[in-house]
Amino acid sequence: MNIVFLSPHFPPHYFRFCQNMKETGANVLGIGNEPYDTLSQNVRAALTEYYQVDDMHNYDALVRACGFFTHRYGKIDRLDSLNEYWLSTEARLRDDFNIVGVRGDEIDFIRRKSCMKAKFREAGVPVARGKVVHTIDDARTLIRETGYPVIAKPDDGVGAIATYRLNGKQDLDAFFETKPDTDYIMEEFIAGTIYSFDGLADRSGKPLFYTAHIFSQGIMETVNEARHIHYYSLRDIPATLEKIGRACLKAFNVRERFFHIEFFQTAADQYVALEVNMRPPGGFTTDMFNYACDIDIYRVWSDLLTHHRTELKYRRDYHCCYASRKNDLRYAHSHEDILSSYGAFMVQIESVPGVFSSALGDIGYIFRSKNLAEMLEIVNYIHQTKDV
Repeated sequence: MNIVFLSPHFPPHYFRFCQNMKETGANVLGIGNEPYDTLSQNVRAALTEYYQVDDMHNYDALVRACGFFTHRYGKIDRLDSLNEYWLSTEARLRDDFNIVGVRGDEIDFIRRKSCMKAKFREAGVPVARGKVVHTIDDARTLIRETGYPVIAKPDDGVGAIATYRLNGKQDLDAFFETKPDTDYIMEEFIAGTIYSFDGLADRSGKPLFYTAHIFSQGIMETVNEARHIHYYSLRDIPATLEKIGRACLKAFNVRERFFHIEFFQTAADQYVALEVNMRPPGGFTTDMFNYACDIDIYRVWSDLLTHHRTELKYRRDYHCCYASRKNDLRYAHSHEDILSSYGAFMVQIESVPGVFSSALGDIGYIFRSKNLAEMLEIVNYIHQTKDV
């Protein structure tokens, strides 16, 4: 098998996907804009060959790179980055090189939040009222129906970048005075707890692996209000969440892909769809999959692509939690205190790359426990701040 991997050096821990693909016998062909000599040893060892381009946004350069690999190794069987930023580029290259996977005529349903709504409705899942607004009059028409607050976010956006909560007329006027020149969708504000349905679907669309997470708050609040965050996996997934999660996989035609689908829980057994992402959950959540279930999701993905794996035996033996810290907050307990008190629960501690720090903090603690109350005790200890 020949697989082209875009930007194999980023995020830094994604080299494990390439490493496992190579170990299963595939030719792993990297394309990136970093000089080969600056790639980490882990990345270089995980690649069969690397092609440097000056600019990853230069589509013609990517076509030449794929053409080179085709000439050298034969037909490209798969192309991916497992990164939301490159989804549209991947789809275009798959069209041009006739590669299995999400194609150009499907990309809007997994990139544009306005198009996602139709698929969520097809799955029978409620969605927030909203629409793309081109003018302030469009927004006023919507707000007369929904009232304040409303959320404004790029229709084709990544994460919570340039996302705003508008609480009244003054916020609305300010937003349109500085609004970027891109399509924005505006939605009613939904109050609730964010749950995600996450995993990996096999070639037929069946979840090969799946789990769920609860978030302390949304990424929008985390970024805009400079908060720390925590989220954790569930050992037992609510039946309704699993039901609507599976329905969404079918509606979005998820095949041989990771998925991360977000919902607001507004009441017991009641969920409103937020958005869908056809890539692994962000941050170090793939590592959390492994710690919660004692699996190797990087190998599972590789075996799915190269050997068409359709079964995986696992148990959710642990809750696994990520809790971040921000450098500019004054915490009651030091790093050494945390390790002294709860080191036995820690499985990974990460310094977060700067591009992710607004959402994931400057340092992230990953820990696990079979007991939810015990895990939340650790969260509270990590996040306790000093009285100002």
